Amino acid sequence: MSPKISVIIPAFNEEKSLPHVLNDLPRDRLHQIIVVDNRSTDRTAEVARENGATVVHERRRGYGRACLTGMDALDDPDIVVFLDGDYSDYPEDMSLLLEPILAGKADFVVGSRMILEESRKALLPQARYGNQLAVLLIRLFFRHTFTDLGPFRAIRYESLRAIGMRDKDFGWTVEMQIKAVQSGLRIREVPVRYRIRIGISKITGTVSGTLKAGTKIIYTIFKYLVT
Repeated sequence: MSPKISVIIPAFNEEKSLPHVLNDLPRDRLHQIIVVDNRSTDRTAEVARENGATVVHERRRGYGRACLTGMDALDDPDIVVFLDGDYSDYPEDMSLLLEPILAGKADFVVGSRMILEESRKALLPQARYGNQLAVLLIRLFFRHTFTDLGPFRAIRYESLRAIGMRDKDFGWTVEMQIKAVQSGLRIREVPVRYRIRIGISKITGTVSGTLKAGTKIIYTIFKYLVT
């Protein structure tokens, strides 16, 4: 029997990019496509439905909140994939993330935007340098080497439940990676393609968003260092 693969796409005002994301997904391999509308003010929810996704709503803003709400809507999958709705990642690269898990070699796979030169160039400088600082701290404090905090990732559902995700906003990705290390999950990174997103980033596209995200990521790293 083929494994059940569910995709969670948190989305805030992504009506222009979301159809591209949904159309490029390998639908023949997917059990469930969940778009979490994080209080959008445009047609994000409508275009998601029009393109065949299940839409759930999270009225409280926050990347982590949206991901947690998406998890509540899961239909007992084997593997969960997290993917942004801005079309910066290539949804068709999902097979690269799934392969190590399906082969029984990994429990958790992060798509790294830092390995391929063209992908690195597509990242905004503040995102690139912020990621480098975060993964350096993880290596120093938790003795595991990552190259990125990329949001495109796949994880066994039983592993996702076991690590007990809690973060409500910008600390979501780093929390998952730290908890994966602390829980002894088999972790892999794979290079994924990355491009300039459609529209302006709500996080790294503004000074305030960059500062808030960077502060929360660093706070989360030190939080799990002392717990």
